[in-house]
Amino acid sequence: MCRKYLRALRIPPFLVSLAAAIVSAAPAQEEAIAVDGSTTVGPIATAFAEYLMEENPGLNITVSMSGSGNGIRSLINSEVDVATASRFIKPNEVQAAVDNGVLPIAHVVALDGIAVIVHPSNRIDGLSLDQVRAIYTGGIENWTDVGGPDLEIVVVSRDTNSGTYETFEELVMGEERVSQGAEYVGSNGAVRSRVQETPAAIGYVGLGYVDETVRALEIDGVKADPETVILGEYPIARPLFLFTNGYPPLGSMVHRFVTLHLTEEGQEMVESIGFVPMTQY
Repeated sequence: MCRKYLRALRIPPFLVSLAAAIVSAAPAQEEAIAVDGSTTVGPIATAFAEYLMEENPGLNITVSMSGSGNGIRSLINSEVDVATASRFIKPNEVQAAVDNGVLPIAHVVALDGIAVIVHPSNRIDGLSLDQVRAIYTGGIENWTDVGGPDLEIVVVSRDTNSGTYETFEELVMGEERVSQGAEYVGSNGAVRSRVQETPAAIGYVGLGYVDETVRALEIDGVKADPETVILGEYPIARPLFLFTNGYPPLGSMVHRFVTLHLTEEGQEMVESIGFVPMTQY
């Protein structure tokens, strides 16, 4: 209650001061929000968490990155308030959620392109979607077959619990399956690390994980960047999600978290991380 309102009620001045002192001395109410899921969406969730906690000292947001499938599973089991995912929730997951009394609501937080990356020393500039598929099925095993160096290709893939893996499987692999000879790693960062230290490697990561230590290839002649994703030209693109149990109450901190991407500050954070803000779409 503000001083102006108290004076309007003609409360004696000493009581106005006392009331103001009591309000200002009251401890901030503590609130905790648990977030888990995609390693692709993780940097966005972390940036949002840091921003909101700085604004609200009594707020504690923990962000884990165990994969899209694990995040959705945690939401189904009411273990988290927000699940981050780089893919949409599956029908069987929706059914499991409903069976547990959970109503998954999707919030599209950004758009992303899955960049196919190689070591900076690899001289090829791009591949066709068919060539990427052939490399990942084992049909193409040496870089010389696609105009590269005489090196046996080291195929690096995300783990099968990853939303990035499932999007890659849908948009690139189709009915084909990734070769048993591929290396599977648990995060976008791990893919980038493997590629940046291995001249013969190929991998795939979200746009936010592309930096100067790796090189993103053109796919079917199209660069992997925010502009081509916005225009719908880049062939390996997808939305990124936050999921909640029902629509969070207006004004709640969970609501602030899952709608921060609609604000100017949130859009700047999404763009600075390397993804495409929804307002640009």
